[in-house]
Amino acid sequence: MTSTLQRNRVGTKSEEFNAWMDDLVSGRPLVSGDPRDNDSEAGTTKTQSELLLARTESSLAVQSVLQTLVRADPSALKSLSKLPSGVDSAVWQSEHLRLFVLELNQLVALLLQDNECSPANGAPECVEMKAGEWQYLCAAHPSPMPCSAIDYMIHTLDGATALLNSTKFFPSRVTIPSTSHKHFASLARRLYRVFAHAWFHHRAVFDAFENETCLYKRFLYLTTIEFELIPEKLITIPQVFDFAE
Repeated sequence: MTSTLQRNRVGTKSEEFNAWMDDLVSGRPLVSGDPRDNDSEAGTTKTQSELLLARTESSLAVQSVLQTLVRADPSALKSLSKLPSGVDSAVWQSEHLRLFVLELNQLVALLLQDNECSPANGAPECVEMKAGEWQYLCAAHPSPMPCSAIDYMIHTLDGATALLNSTKFFPSRVTIPSTSHKHFASLARRLYRVFAHAWFHHRAVFDAFENETCLYKRFLYLTTIEFELIPEKLITIPQVFDFAE
């Protein structure tokens, strides 16, 4: 039994980049008659995430499947967030947080363009990290202190990346020590502030990015509904959409 190589080969043309992901999502078989696609003993039909996980043999399977599903339909909030059968809840949360950090870097890069979010532009809301009436101190220093908005966001993403890649707290991609679960909520709260600053003070950039990626909706659904990592009282962006849609 041989499976399709789940990676971009050397020399892959840009227009064919990640084409193997399309094969996964479209349902085209990676392995002819692969028994992993069914669960006859349980008499159940696997969800798309469970099906893809069964087809992906790697310690990075959860991240690979998440990226594949997001690429296929970033607006599928419920199916993207729902914990697949057989996947550890902590691993599922940590891999979502990893992907959020990766994608938030793209939003911050947009805020860096043309000094959109820079103390040099003279906007008082960017001289320090603010989101509406809220102001946040940066925890990347020996003692929390004010930072410009762009420095705060970069420090936050750098800190989240360092923590999630720490072999002390996250030594494996297939199991998470119970002592590390406590970091999920604090990571989610800090990442939320990046969204909040962009929404309140760079709305055009936020809206354009969100329309393309649904990143904030995905983040909010996972962290407030699926796993309740962020208390409702800390949600400062008005909810202008209905998760039931």
